[in-house]
Amino acid sequence: MTIFSLQNRVAFVTGGNGGIGLGMAKGLAAAGAAVVIAGRNKQKAQSALSELRSTGAQAEFVELDAVKEVSCQQAVRRATEQFGRLDILVNNAGTTVRKQPEELTAQEWHLVMDTNLTSAFLCSQAAYPHMVRAGGGKIINIGSMMSVFASSYATPYAASKGGIVQLAKSLAVAWAKDNIQVNAILPGWIDTDLTRKAREQVQGLNERVLARTPAQRWGMPDDFAGIAVFLAAPASNFITGAAIPVDGGYSVQT
Repeated sequence: MTIFSLQNRVAFVTGGNGGIGLGMAKGLAAAGAAVVIAGRNKQKAQSALSELRSTGAQAEFVELDAVKEVSCQQAVRRATEQFGRLDILVNNAGTTVRKQPEELTAQEWHLVMDTNLTSAFLCSQAAYPHMVRAGGGKIINIGSMMSVFASSYATPYAASKGGIVQLAKSLAVAWAKDNIQVNAILPGWIDTDLTRKAREQVQGLNERVLARTPAQRWGMPDDFAGIAVFLAAPASNFITGAAIPVDGGYSVQT
């Protein structure tokens, strides 16, 4: 096996039916991994599966409600029954509510925190024994540039994404003994369904993003294929607890 090969590896990607999740799933599949897309929208997943399978990749869908402990355990178990093992977990499921903090309800707060942060913990916990049996594994948490920065209209989102970096660090320390590496990716402004809505709701956002980003463009989901492969492959075996920006330089320019 070369250091970037994922042959004979099995990846479980939450929210892998579109956006950044699908971009990473495509990269993992291209490197040789069998990919399990986990989510609630079966119809949307079928389109993603067709795209993956058209390249010759092994890909399946499992239904997952990532905020429910039992669902996480059942979905991971189905994935391992399908392919015989689990090597890679990508915690990508996410959502947001764009309101000023004083306008948020407790229900909206818990929706974002549970979807973005609690789900990552529950899926990691479900995956852990299967990775131990496989002799190790890779967990990739999807954070955000708002893991570092703040926004007046995304309080629970920023809090959850800050938490997901600390979760990655804590799991990295706890599970290093089991040869499990845990890292976080911090996307910048990426062209997805969520950010298209943001451009509609936040006046001037597109212009501000382009002005601050040295690459002078929004990121695309396919920009995450390479980093996903790197963090899932043997090439990153001595990297754990890291948070890596993928933002076109947004975070390094004032």
